[in-house]
Amino acid sequence: MRNRYIVSYDISEPKRLRKTFKTMRGYGDPVQYSVFVCTLSKEECVILKTTLDSIIDHDNDRVMIVNIGPVGGQIEKTIDFMGKMVEFPEQKVVVV
Repeated sequence: MRNRYIVSYDISEPKRLRKTFKTMRGYGDPVQYSVFVCTLSKEECVILKTTLDSIIDHDNDRVMIVNIGPVGGQIEKTIDFMGKMVEFPEQKVVVV
């Protein structure tokens, strides 16, 4: 089963920020600066967390991962957007 996740991050150093962004592009779609929506299996989520754990500086950076439920669920009612709407295409994970 695949779930959707919102992943946001606050990275204090430009080199780690670029590496985090490139990593996230392999797992999901950017919806705002430093915010991605990802469709992941449980195993893919563990790999993502492990990868991000090796990139960030635990004393200065922060990553938040929110499980918003299964694919095909009521995501439109879970996330409210104001302004330009974000489409959530069905995606396949491409790990870089």
